[in-house]
Amino acid sequence: MSDALDMTAMYVMHDALRRELEQLAKATARHDDDPRTVLRTAVGWELFKKSLHVHHTAEDDALWPALRETLAERPDDLALLEAMEAEHTAVEEVIAAIDAALADPDAVRDRLGDLVDSLATGLNGHLRHEEDQTLPLIQAVATPQQWAHFGQVHGQRIGPDAPRLIPWLLDGAGEQSVAVMLAPLPEPARAAYAAQWQPTYAALDRWGTGA
Repeated sequence: MSDALDMTAMYVMHDALRRELEQLAKATARHDDDPRTVLRTAVGWELFKKSLHVHHTAEDDALWPALRETLAERPDDLALLEAMEAEHTAVEEVIAAIDAALADPDAVRDRLGDLVDSLATGLNGHLRHEEDQTLPLIQAVATPQQWAHFGQVHGQRIGPDAPRLIPWLLDGAGEQSVAVMLAPLPEPARAAYAAQWQPTYAALDRWGTGA
């Protein structure tokens, strides 16, 4: 048990997901182009999906199982972990429905807007639920070793996508959060982030806005 787990990475991820939900809503509300065409080719949509998948599967595979062992005699807390997994599944189903709508040339245009609204409602609600109830539980019962293992699995699943996902993750993060997130990386990776990864990411037109 620890009361000093560093949850910077969790909050940085949540902030990045919220940031991209706002951009997704703007992209699908545009009237100057068909948002389905925009979203089909938007690198922002691919980065969002990849990052969310890494985050949620790392929790499902490396964090919740460890906590279940600790919480075996606490049914209310076990129910909370079940709720986290159910919310992950619900979000994944909406994302799959969005991709299906993008692939269907006969899909009604308004269908995409409704699905994006559902995604924003579901994911924002999940993030609040996790921050309000699950993160305090993790802080109270998880060991530093369990927390470190989750971080390692999360990092491994980013893997070769690090040059794209790390700048995406740190977009808009404060200096202290950026420093904390980059500190575990080997020096060559930190140098690559500054010299290559971040400038390349900054030049992307993630959501087809031309900005």
